[in-house]
Amino acid sequence: MDVQARMQELYRLITYYNDRYYNQDDSEISDYEYDQLSLELRALEKEYPLFKRGDSPTQKVGGSTKRELKKMKHDVPVISLQDVFIKEDVFRFVQKMKEELEDAAFVVEKKIDGLSIVLRYYEGILKEAITRGDGEIGESVYENAMEIKSVPKNIPQKLPYLEVRGEVYMSSESFERANKKQLETGGKVYQNRRNSAAGTMRQLDSSIVRERDLDLFVFNLEIAQGKEFSSHSESLKWMEEQGFAVSPDFQICKTQEEVWDAICEIADTRWNLPYAIDGAVVKVDSLADRSRLGMTSKVPRWAVAFKYPPEQKETVIQDIVVQVGRTGRLTPLAILEPVRLAETTVGRATLHNQDYMDEKGIRIGDTVIVQKAGDIIPEVLSVVLEKRPEGTKRYLLPETCPVCGAKTVRESDGAHLRCTGDECAAKDIRSMTYFVSKDAMNVDGFGPSAVDALISEGFLKNAADIFRLKDHRERLIEEGIIGKEKSVDNLLKAIEKAKQNDLDRLITGFGIKNIGKQSAKTLAMNFSSLDEVVNASKEELLNLPDFGEIVANSLLEFFSKEKNRYLVEELRAVGVNLISFSNQKKKDNRFEGKTFVLTGTLPNMTREQATEIIESFGGKVSSSVSKKTSYVLAGAEAGSKLAKAEGLGITVLSEEVFLDMAKE
Repeated sequence: MDVQARMQELYRLITYYNDRYYNQDDSEISDYEYDQLSLELRALEKEYPLFKRGDSPTQKVGGSTKRELKKMKHDVPVISLQDVFIKEDVFRFVQKMKEELEDAAFVVEKKIDGLSIVLRYYEGILKEAITRGDGEIGESVYENAMEIKSVPKNIPQKLPYLEVRGEVYMSSESFERANKKQLETGGKVYQNRRNSAAGTMRQLDSSIVRERDLDLFVFNLEIAQGKEFSSHSESLKWMEEQGFAVSPDFQICKTQEEVWDAICEIADTRWNLPYAIDGAVVKVDSLADRSRLGMTSKVPRWAVAFKYPPEQKETVIQDIVVQVGRTGRLTPLAILEPVRLAETTVGRATLHNQDYMDEKGIRIGDTVIVQKAGDIIPEVLSVVLEKRPEGTKRYLLPETCPVCGAKTVRESDGAHLRCTGDECAAKDIRSMTYFVSKDAMNVDGFGPSAVDALISEGFLKNAADIFRLKDHRERLIEEGIIGKEKSVDNLLKAIEKAKQNDLDRLITGFGIKNIGKQSAKTLAMNFSSLDEVVNASKEELLNLPDFGEIVANSLLEFFSKEKNRYLVEELRAVGVNLISFSNQKKKDNRFEGKTFVLTGTLPNMTREQATEIIESFGGKVSSSVSKKTSYVLAGAEAGSKLAKAEGLGITVLSEEVFLDMAKE
C-alpha cells in the first residue's frame, strides 16, 4: 500500500464528510463508517508521523461557522469524546480510571444524536444559545432556541452566570410530521432526525423551529458561578430541579460489569426510543477527579463514547427488480419481506450491480442479513446459505432495458450495465430530477415526487419545459399537482431564480457522463459561453486542467447528438443564462502565475470559497508548500504548512489581507 497516498485520500474523505455533517447537516455515511475512516487515519498518523499534515482533521472538532449567523466564542471549549467500539475497550477505560482514582464511580448516559448547543443564563434568564462550531467559535442561535418548548427561558435559582451544554433533537413524531409537510410541498425528504434537527436550528427564520417542534436534553453543566457541585450526577439532578430535561435514565455504576450492563441495556431499547441515539457515554462522576485527570490535546481523559454498530436483521428476498437511472445505468433492487430496522420498516435494498450479486451469491428466495448504512440506506450484507430453498438460480441482469426495450451494454468500468435508448422514459425522469437538484440548478423545493408528477401529467418533456411552468400556474394550482397556491408560487419563484445560475450549474445539470461539478467548473472557467463549450474541439478540451480522453470524449459525444443541441436552443429560448460569469471574472488575471496554499480555519469563509476567488483571478491552489509557492493563506490552527512557509520566506496572508488583494 502507498501509505502517503492513502493518508491523503483519508484527509480528503474525512474533511469532505465533516463538511457534509457539521456545515451542511447532510451526512452521507454512517457514524460507524466515519469512525472507521478516522481510526484508520489516526493509526497511520501514529505509525508514519512524517506524513502527518498540520491541518489534519484528527486535530479538529466539528465544522466551520456559517457566515449568515453571528459568531460567538465559547467560554469553555466544546470538545468531542474518545470513541470506543468493543467491550474490551470499555473495560480498559474503567480499569484505568479505577487504578488512577480512589473509589471511582461512573455515569452512563445515552448519546443523543442531534445538534450540540451551549445555553448561557445571566441572573437566571436565558441570554444566548451557541452551536458547537469548531469547538472554539460557534454560531448564535438564540432566537431559534427561544422557540424550543423544552428550553427554560428562565430558571428559579438566579445565579450570576450559568452555562449548560445539551443536544437539540427531533422526536419521532416531529420528524414524521416534518417529512409529511416536505412531501406535501415538494421539498426534500429528511433521511434522519439528526440532520433535520441540525438543519432546523440553523434556519434564519425562527418560526420554522417553532413549527418543527424540536426538543432538548441537557447533559453537562459547564459553568455555575456562585454554586459548587461535587459530582456530575449531582449537577444533573440540580439542573432537573431548575426545569431542564437532562440526560434521560442515566445510571451511576461502580464496576466494569455494571458499566457494560448499562451500555447493553441502552442498546436493547435503542430502536424503541422516541429520539435517536448513536451510542452511550461513560463519564467519571467526580468533578474533582475530572479536574485531576484533565485532557489530552483533543479529548478528555475522564470519558469515552461507546458507538453501537448498525442494527442487523434477517429477512427474505422476495423478488429482484431493475431500475434505470438518469445516465441509463441499470441497478438491481431487492424486494424484501418487510422488516423493522433502525426505526423504520424496510422493504427494499439496492444490490448495486451484477458483480455485487455474484460476489455475495444473492438469489431470489434467499434469507439475507440486512442493515442500514448510516441508519439510512438499507443494504444486503450476506446470504444465510443454510436457509436457501431448493431450486434457486443465479440472477442475471437483462440484455434489454426493462423500461424502453433498448439493448443494454457494459459500461467502461465493467461493473455496470447501461441502457442505450435515447428516448428512455426512466432516464428522462431521473435526468430531470438531477437537473433541478441542489448539486445542479438548485431549484429549491423541486423534489423527485414533483418531477415525477409533472412528467406524468405531460407538463415536462425536457429540461426547458421546467422554465415554461409559469405559463401553467392556474392549472397547477387548480389541479393540485405539486401542492396549493403557496407551494406553486414558491416553486415558480425558485425556477425563475435558477435562470440566472452561472454556467457551471447548467453544465452539471445536463448530467453528462464523467462530467461532474468540478469538470463543469473547469469548462465555465475556460469558455465564455455554452456555445463555446458545445463547439469546442477535442484538442481544446484536452488542454484543460484534469481533462483526459474519457472526459473529453463524453462531452463531445453528448453535444454531437441532435437531441441535446436542440435542448440548448430550447433553454436559450426560455431565457436560461448560457454565459459564464466565472470566465468574465477570469479576464482580470491579477493572480495569474501565482500559486496559493491554504491552511488552517479561516474566520469568515471556507477553503472552497477562497479557492474559487483565487481561480477566478487566474491563480492556482496547491496542497503543499514549496519554493514555487507564492502565498500561504493561513487561518487558525495553521500548523506545519505555516511553519514551512515562514522557513522558506514565503509571504503569509491573513484572510483580511487576502480579501483586500481580491477586491475589484
